[in-house]
Amino acid sequence: MRPRLLFVVTEDWYFVSHRLPLAVAAREAGFEVAVATRPGEDRERIEAAGIRFLPLEIDRRGMNPFNEAISVIRLARLLRRERPDLVHLVALKPVLLGNLAARLAGVRRRVSAVAGMGFLFTGEKRGGMLAPVVRRLLGQALRGSRVIVQNPDDARLLQEDLGVPAEELRLIRGAGVDLEKFQPWPEPSGTPVVMLPSRLLWDKGVGEFVEAARRLRADGVQARFVLVGAPDPANPAAVPRADLDQWQEEGVIEWWGHRKEMATVLAQAHLVCLPSYREGLPKVLIEAAACGRAIVTCDVPGCREVVAHDENGLLVPSRDAAALADAIRTLLEDPARRRRLGEAGRARAERLFGQQRVNEETLAIYRELLAESPA
Repeated sequence: MRPRLLFVVTEDWYFVSHRLPLAVAAREAGFEVAVATRPGEDRERIEAAGIRFLPLEIDRRGMNPFNEAISVIRLARLLRRERPDLVHLVALKPVLLGNLAARLAGVRRRVSAVAGMGFLFTGEKRGGMLAPVVRRLLGQALRGSRVIVQNPDDARLLQEDLGVPAEELRLIRGAGVDLEKFQPWPEPSGTPVVMLPSRLLWDKGVGEFVEAARRLRADGVQARFVLVGAPDPANPAAVPRADLDQWQEEGVIEWWGHRKEMATVLAQAHLVCLPSYREGLPKVLIEAAACGRAIVTCDVPGCREVVAHDENGLLVPSRDAAALADAIRTLLEDPARRRRLGEAGRARAERLFGQQRVNEETLAIYRELLAESPA
């Protein structure tokens, strides 16, 4: 019989963006693959790829204990019905709730993909008094599963602060990039475009990017500053639509909205910027590197895994709009250096972040677990 693999993800669009190629690779490797997630616009695309779709509602907003208990019970019932040989839990909330549900349902083989540590570990205060409790619960939930982290900083944090055993940790650098789809293109002609492509969250450094753009415009720097992405209403750090409209009216930025064909979008940039406060390993930066674009980002976990300072981009302190503006100015004024960094980024993407490599490393974890006794 084919081993049954079940992914648990909060949103269908996130599964398509970050895990669908892996799911297809697992199916081609002999697994029967399903995903439990919220049904949305991407359900048909998932099913067209041969992945069985199981509707599941997990609210990403907040941590209401009563609501989360209901989610655990609902997910445990699904697991008892589906009886997967292996469950792959993606991102913090599915990892926390899914591990609890898997224990209730008797599912022993679990992969926990910690895709960044979220506001619990960025110094943000949105978790309030619940944040320390959630961290303790997360540490307990992770034990007994294979825990995939995307950068060494997260590995150390989970081991030292949450007590996750080192032998259960595996480092896999992100979701990988399709090196055939994301190809290097020459910079377009015209006024340079500085692009921040991301969900529009304050944690992604949107405020610092806008302030840097405002400073550079005031100094007479000729460039177009572009936000690509949409606010995420389910995330408490979402940038309000009113702010986006105001910035556009002010003329400080252009807002292109949500775009799906990111290879085409990135080809329109001269410089890609992500001043995030903390990441697992940002997919958009490895896509930008694969497209041969120089990058300005912050010297924080996740981002510094993609960018080596002055090799394929520049690293600046987080939450520092002045330093961000200086780095952007440096690369706008030196096109030859910018192109050199972009070429090095492509080489780095080929060496470290290819999708095939990521898929093979993850499939190896599946086989490792299947070779063990489920008891």
